[in-house]
Amino acid sequence: MSEVSNSDTPLRTTFKISLNGKTVSIATVGQAYQFITNLSSVEWMEFRSLHADAVSCLQSAAGDAMLTVQATNALRALFIRAKLL
Repeated sequence: MSEVSNSDTPLRTTFKISLNGKTVSIATVGQAYQFITNLSSVEWMEFRSLHADAVSCLQSAAGDAMLTVQATNALRALFIRAKLL
């Protein structure tokens, strides 16, 4: 879904994640979608259900900005469980 990764729809918060010594800011649906789908599926294996939920919510939010609250909450749950926040 290339349109999802190009979405400029803002999330309800900006996530600042430290990855390999660099801080990555995630502020839009597209940035979040790229971040969680560009990593290997093996890296998300432990969090498969939360990852699938976040991907689904981001896909929905790309088409309907009213769903950014759910997408933000799904990302927050995934990032906290993965100890990225």
